[in-house]
Amino acid sequence: MAANHPIADMARRRAIPVAITGSAWQHIGMIVVHEEITQSELLLRYASGQRHFSNLNITDDGSDALVGARLDSIELIDSFVHANFRGASLRNATVHANVKTCDFTDADLSGADFQGSALCSTTFLGAKMDGADFTDAYYHGYDLAAGEKPDW
Repeated sequence: MAANHPIADMARRRAIPVAITGSAWQHIGMIVVHEEITQSELLLRYASGQRHFSNLNITDDGSDALVGARLDSIELIDSFVHANFRGASLRNATVHANVKTCDFTDADLSGADFQGSALCSTTFLGAKMDGADFTDAYYHGYDLAAGEKPDW
């Protein structure tokens, strides 16, 4: 790849370790990952005022940093998320992401938008979902219809 290629240049400027095949970022499914961060880093960035997070691989660092956290109006877009949101507040959040294996037990998801998200192996037991939208969210081969909410 040419040294002046725009993607290579962007990776150098942002100091992000990436695998480049041809002229594209590494693709994992339909999501293009630009950076990997831990759930602790996500919480730190949120606490500093950042609300929009996209094209990330958010990993579980074992800290349970997001258990009970207040993450209202957070936007998790085109990302892979592996975290424990048990008892957290994600009121009015926008989650258009792959949240497979996340635990939303007893979380407040009121007004949250999960349209089109991948929900396989997630848990929503006891979650508050008033006004939440899961239209076209995907769960083990089943697409939720307008008005449907997870009951697992």
